[in-house]
Amino acid sequence: MGKLSILKEFLGFLKENKKTWMIPIVIILLILGLLMVLGQGSALAPFIYTIF
Repeated sequence: MGKLSILKEFLGFLKENKKTWMIPIVIILLILGLLMVLGQGSALAPFIYTIF
């Protein structure tokens, strides 16, 4: 529940301060982070690292 409240608060902050343009940047950073974490010990690691 704690993580959802942080996300809600962050989205409220972005909406209040008219910074909705940051949402795609945050989503891309989360996807890249997830890709790196999941690719750390898998057989896909060499293919993922060629992207970067």
